[in-house]
Amino acid sequence: MNQLDALKQYTTVVADTGDFMQLGQFRPQDATTNPSLILKAVKKAEYQPLVAQTVKAHPGQALDLLIDRLLVRFGCEILSIIPGRVSTEVDARLSFDTAATVERAERLMALYAAAGVPRERVLIKIAATWEGMAAAQQLEQRGIHTNLTLLFSFCQAVVCGQARVQLISPFVGRIYDWHKKAAGSGWVEAEHAGARDPGVQSVRQIFEHYKRFGIATEVMGASFRNVGQVLALAGCDLLTISPELLAQLAASLEPVERALDAQAARSLDLPELHLDEAGFRLALNQDAMATEKLAEGIRAFVSDAIGLEQVLLAA
Repeated sequence: MNQLDALKQYTTVVADTGDFMQLGQFRPQDATTNPSLILKAVKKAEYQPLVAQTVKAHPGQALDLLIDRLLVRFGCEILSIIPGRVSTEVDARLSFDTAATVERAERLMALYAAAGVPRERVLIKIAATWEGMAAAQQLEQRGIHTNLTLLFSFCQAVVCGQARVQLISPFVGRIYDWHKKAAGSGWVEAEHAGARDPGVQSVRQIFEHYKRFGIATEVMGASFRNVGQVLALAGCDLLTISPELLAQLAASLEPVERALDAQAARSLDLPELHLDEAGFRLALNQDAMATEKLAEGIRAFVSDAIGLEQVLLAA
């Protein structure tokens, strides 16, 4: 059994890509997209007809609506290949506007419904700002399930659990990147690999907290830099993995062992934590890594959303 199939014994494997033509070979359960992944896909020649069709079918429509139609078109193509759910992201420029995020999420769901996609097969991705988490709470109450992304800190995970969001995506690789850069020449890779990786440790803390206190929100590790990070989280609810790393896992026959155990976590002696808005904002402010990476991630997604607009304008 290769590592990818072995990993599937412990964890739901999700493909992290907008390039749906790659999906079939890895047989993931779910798939995640974001503006960066969609922009990367639409720059490939094989996706140009899809972009042109979207623009041609809806002449004169506002650019933001065309973007949503394109995202949903990609989502529908992905759903024709996988058995589970696709995550589609709300425009990152709305990350600090609760009402606008709710409105955009409802529009995305209406577009999926018009395409015949049942709502249980779609997760709306929203940045885990205070405003984004408030929007997600409202959406969950309306039966629209959410995936809270750009999650770098325990305090974000705590508030997501309180909001009863469907799923969170803690970013393993970007946490690792920050700590490696901060350490500079003092970084020793071997001392921060596997279970000692700061990104892996962050996901473990969240996973154990959720399981200990019966929080139903699913934990999906994301943003991996290497297969070692992936394997160190075997047993997590879900892991969303790039096609490149999926291929590496599929090519290896090395054994895979469970690293996270929900049953064991339920008996841990952990402090319970609840955060209001003031407490959350202070906790996030005190975490330099999370503060910096959240802001950086939103800026990058905004830039790529603008890049998608340019692609549509040129089509």
